[in-house]
Amino acid sequence: MSKQIALVLGSGGARGYAHIGVIEEIERRGYEIVCIAGCSMGSVIGGIYAAGKLEEYRDWVESLDYLDVLRLLDVSFRLGAIRGERVFGKIHEMLGEIDIEDLPIPYTAVATDLTNQQEIWFQEGCLHQAMRASAAIPSLFTPVMQGSRMLVDGGLLNPLPIVPVVSTHADLIVAVNLNATNQRQYSLPVIERPPALMGRFDAVISGLSSKLNFFRRTESEPPPELLPDALLNPMPALSEEPPEPEMQQPAAAPLAKGSPRSATGSRVIDSSSPASLLELVNQSFEVMQTSLAQYKIAGYPPDILINVPKRVCRFFEFYKAPELIALGRQIASDTLDRYEEENRY
Repeated sequence: MSKQIALVLGSGGARGYAHIGVIEEIERRGYEIVCIAGCSMGSVIGGIYAAGKLEEYRDWVESLDYLDVLRLLDVSFRLGAIRGERVFGKIHEMLGEIDIEDLPIPYTAVATDLTNQQEIWFQEGCLHQAMRASAAIPSLFTPVMQGSRMLVDGGLLNPLPIVPVVSTHADLIVAVNLNATNQRQYSLPVIERPPALMGRFDAVISGLSSKLNFFRRTESEPPPELLPDALLNPMPALSEEPPEPEMQQPAAAPLAKGSPRSATGSRVIDSSSPASLLELVNQSFEVMQTSLAQYKIAGYPPDILINVPKRVCRFFEFYKAPELIALGRQIASDTLDRYEEENRY
């Protein structure tokens, strides 16, 4: 008889595609998933799996290239860079109208209620709304309003929601942590992609930062509804090369003794530093999630912990589904091999 698994799928932006590979490897070995709890992308993948549509979703995301992802970016000027209606609209087409209590296995999506400053568990009601709220990544996707509550990504408080499955009558709790920092031996499989299109995608992501209303608009700036369509459209013409990012020269400031300089005398910037405001916010969010995930693991250690290194891709690289799915499958295989050998399963 196959062992039953309660599966916990953590948050981590685009790295959430690795969950698909993990699930495929778990099923390939004959384990039975009897319960799922997820946060952010983990709640999306878990909900789609529970609804029986994971294969269809995988085929779709694996078919997306740079331009397809760009077309899904419905830019917003309110509380986030992207409204998310196109992405979640496609998911809604796949799933249709379905409530969580009608799923064949128990499911929990974790979101954060900013209004009341508390963690929210969705265990009944509309599956689509639960996934959308749980995956409302701050700065990237706009929040979900539910009555007087403003709901955002559950990763703010619980990036690895183990507690919802602790009372489940399963043989094993398997948790997938997308914010691991000690898995140096893993890297993404290499899949050739057109460099010009990759540059265009990076330019668009950087450009989104300038459209976010993190600062109060001055009287001389036009409101968003009066801006020309060309400015609101995040996708450059296909015949154009991605624009060079504009660098605003700061006022001269004394450098600390020994600070690195380029050949021109300017300070050398570390290539790992954020390239945009959006990336800065997301890197800050990831640092917080990494720390919180360690607390969750220490408080409720799962039987099997599958660690996906956060360094393998940036938070918003959603066009890397094939690589990340393959990576998730490989890490899950290695982890389960070790578990089965140690436990003579």
